[in-house]
Amino acid sequence: MGLGSPGVRTFAVNTDARHLLKIPVEERILIGERTMRGRGSGGNRSVVLDAAEDGREEIVRRLSRFEMVFLLAGLGGGTGSALLPYLAAELRKTDALPVPVAFLPFHVELETNSDRKANVRAALEELDELGGLLLALSNEKLRRFEALPLHRVFAVRNAYVHALLRSLVDMVEHPSQLNVDLASLKGHLAGSGLSTLLCGEYHISDPERLVEQAMTEGLLDFALDQESSALLHLDGGSNLTLRTLDQVVQSLRRRLGQPRRFMLGTRIRSEPREVVRLTAVIGGLRARTLDEAIGEGSPLPVPR
Repeated sequence: MGLGSPGVRTFAVNTDARHLLKIPVEERILIGERTMRGRGSGGNRSVVLDAAEDGREEIVRRLSRFEMVFLLAGLGGGTGSALLPYLAAELRKTDALPVPVAFLPFHVELETNSDRKANVRAALEELDELGGLLLALSNEKLRRFEALPLHRVFAVRNAYVHALLRSLVDMVEHPSQLNVDLASLKGHLAGSGLSTLLCGEYHISDPERLVEQAMTEGLLDFALDQESSALLHLDGGSNLTLRTLDQVVQSLRRRLGQPRRFMLGTRIRSEPREVVRLTAVIGGLRARTLDEAIGEGSPLPVPR
């Protein structure tokens, strides 16, 4: 998934040599060649972890030269469920910022396959313990598009993920009036436990709807603890007023139950714009149970 920026490279890591060749990426890393001989994992996380450990030096060398590394994997099978938390943990030991993106299976895949459920459970527990950013996307939430052809449904999901990641890259790459750079993001994440990323775009006249859209209408699956935190960035035109900014901030704070840590960034363009973009890194996600993670998902509660 290219983000359309200079310096962005796409990689694929797998034990299955034939599948690896079919993936449209710029660089490929085959692991476990000695022990698995280019075959798939058969849903076995342990053999994938052994293969990853054998190839750890090469993987880390090739990925850690980037400032941010987005790790996209479907959970349930052996390869994605093993590699997503493993690579996130290894990259956390370097200067790179790993951003795991986990695709959660449809309910029916888990109801009929205990091994897939166990793999999802193990991967999510390890990601919980690791902390930092986690984007967990629920395939079950794609049912709102059930009248569309299947290939278009997954295109919608991919476009949503692209918008999230593009929004994060824009926030830290380009200077702002109230600046949020990569160092600011890392510092915020260090004290926020498990966090997720939200983004939304809406007309400048309705800041409350902008916040509601970002927090409740996506495909992410998450739930908050009582101790939340937020890094908020607004990208708007020269007509963005202090009143609108304050309304967005207050709406977000209410929905988060008055977070204990709050950081604000803004980028004001030289020309007027009718649409404002909100990017928010929300911390304080509580440890997920398996039933929550593979359930219908629960949007952030609105405190009364």
